[in-house]
Amino acid sequence: MSATPFTALACPLDGAPLQRSGASWRCAAGHCFDLAAQGYVNLLPVQNKRSRDPGDSKEMVAARRRFLEAGHYRPIADAVAAAVLDGAPADRTLACLDAGCGEGYYLRQLAAAAGAAHRLALLGLDISKWAVQAAAKRDLQDARGTAGATANPCAAWVVGSNAGLPVLPATLDRVLCMFGFPVYPEFARVLRPGGELLQVDAGPDHLRELREVIYPVLKPERPAERLAPGGFVHLGTETLRSRIHVDGNAQIADLLAMTPHLYRASAEGRARAAALNTLTMTVDVRLARYRRMDA
Repeated sequence: MSATPFTALACPLDGAPLQRSGASWRCAAGHCFDLAAQGYVNLLPVQNKRSRDPGDSKEMVAARRRFLEAGHYRPIADAVAAAVLDGAPADRTLACLDAGCGEGYYLRQLAAAAGAAHRLALLGLDISKWAVQAAAKRDLQDARGTAGATANPCAAWVVGSNAGLPVLPATLDRVLCMFGFPVYPEFARVLRPGGELLQVDAGPDHLRELREVIYPVLKPERPAERLAPGGFVHLGTETLRSRIHVDGNAQIADLLAMTPHLYRASAEGRARAAALNTLTMTVDVRLARYRRMDA
């Protein structure tokens, strides 16, 4: 595959370009950020953290990795990859950020879908150091498995926040926001004019069967609004629906652990989910595409 790490990173302290120097990233003012052993860099200043260990825990990241690698959300990954590559220029590299990348599943599927037909520069960013650590470690393992110890990873992996992306302005062609927390002004800032935001959110029937188990009553769904955020034009929204069958209470527990329902459900609701041995569920998500308007 023709995927390489994205390099147009910005210093999170002063916004200046970062340059790679050995095992560190540095800006002209001398701010230095070292690469971890797993190959990622932490660009989340301590003063920007809302907690000591923000984002998903190590256990949540592991649960998501197991569930996604079982293939349950593969149709979503395939649809997102197709949307990213739709209209991609053949004569230059397409730069793509997964803003809230988790353990890297969707970027890995994108790189595989692109194959040798497209050149990609990939960046995965998450506020959870455990998620980024897992993504970088897996990427490095995959690269070395195919090309030996000197292989390079296919993406740059960064601990950071969507509220202040450590990315230089107008350097990205695509931004993915997968079940995440969109910060539209930041997305518009880092996208080139004509670049696209692809946003995936849960639809009204998403995991309904699981929610019916853990909640006594389901809240009425709010009408979905698809007005374009400021600085963007709405290109369209695709509904992705499928059915998944999960066997074993371990996989059901993994699914629950990777959703907000783990914290929203009562102890009784979580106990009912833990008692399940099999469950067939509806996957219902919305893939919305927005184009950044010219400045």
